Amino acid sequence: MRKVLLSNLVTLDGFFAGPKGELDWHIVDEEFNQYAIDLLSKVDALLFGKVTYQLMADYWPAAATNPSTPKSDVEIADKMNNLPKIVFSKTLQEVKWNNSRLVKENIAEEISKVKQQPGKDMVIFGSGSIVSTFMQHGLIDEYRIIVNPIVLGNGNPLFKGINGKQNLKLLNTKVFDSGLVILFYEPAQASS
Repeated sequence: MRKVLLSNLVTLDGFFAGPKGELDWHIVDEEFNQYAIDLLSKVDALLFGKVTYQLMADYWPAAATNPSTPKSDVEIADKMNNLPKIVFSKTLQEVKWNNSRLVKENIAEEISKVKQQPGKDMVIFGSGSIVSTFMQHGLIDEYRIIVNPIVLGNGNPLFKGINGKQNLKLLNTKVFDSGLVILFYEPAQASS
């Protein structure tokens, strides 16, 4: 069965975006880009909510053809632009980014079906509301929380509206020279 992976950058105080959606605090360097390239090579679908989808769709297609795009971003852009994308939104009317499919209803049911299909794993980037929905339905198989060495004091929490305690089991850690730390977790019940 395919797995759903969550890979998100967060602040030390648990925000995945600033109060106005700011992402200017992300540490993105060669080491982080190599992590992204490696992850994108191991999945065959990207999962997004509306806001993250729109941000990504505005950036990655242009990055692929812009001569000033850093080399590592060109490689990431190729993967981002060509991988299938599932966008979960009740308000979007259409999705135009290459290989995108819109799901408006029955999110948990839809992703449960997709997990049963043959293929590689899938990954969620950003998309706080989708993360919360998936988490509450037990649909996330691995959490990759990338902690940035910064405290914002205010912002959009990654795990908003979660009802009840969610126990996780630490699988691994990775420390980058920049101070980023990736914490790899799985739901505690998955290990029993």
